[in-house]
Amino acid sequence: MTAGPPAPTQRQRLKAIIGGSTGNLVEWYDWYAYSAFTLYFAPHFFPSEDRTAQLLSAAGIFAVGFLMRPIGAWLMGVYADRHGRKSGLTLSVALMCAGSLLIGVTPGYETIGVAAPMLLVLARLMQGLSIGGEYGASATYLSEMAGRNRRGFFSSFQYVTLIAGQLVAICVLLILQALLTVEQLDSWGWRIPLWDGPPLFPGIRYDAGA
Repeated sequence: MTAGPPAPTQRQRLKAIIGGSTGNLVEWYDWYAYSAFTLYFAPHFFPSEDRTAQLLSAAGIFAVGFLMRPIGAWLMGVYADRHGRKSGLTLSVALMCAGSLLIGVTPGYETIGVAAPMLLVLARLMQGLSIGGEYGASATYLSEMAGRNRRGFFSSFQYVTLIAGQLVAICVLLILQALLTVEQLDSWGWRIPLWDGPPLFPGIRYDAGA
């Protein structure tokens, strides 16, 4: 019989767990940044006749992401089983960051017309696939890397960073509201939080050992 792969060292475990937890935090931050800044970006993606209709349309597209989560869980689960948990987590973080970046760079309705809300839908589909697949893969990966005697403790970081991502999104909103005027937030300030996640992706990928 051939020997199995050597067990990861404590340093490798910590590096992987920090990378996995950070990736989870960034994913949930990007997920909730959409809802935190909807009030500011909704007018850019929909016709300007009715502000209430704009907000309802943005909320409807937010719900599209939830519909994609079970599909993402299934697809990413299959992918992670075939290519490994690290590859699955890397792909899920990449999808989430790409979706956020797409929202952040998409021109408004007045510039590209109906293509603006269509691109917003595409971005939320990507984010829904990402968050659905990441949830199970992250918990499994953290448990596997923790070692036999620390699985409960390290697996808890999956939920800790989920809530932390929401809190970070709220804090970013409060900071930008304090630093920028309402006009600046309406014009371009709402794009800033959607650009925060993608620059962190290379570091997360490295820390996770992908």
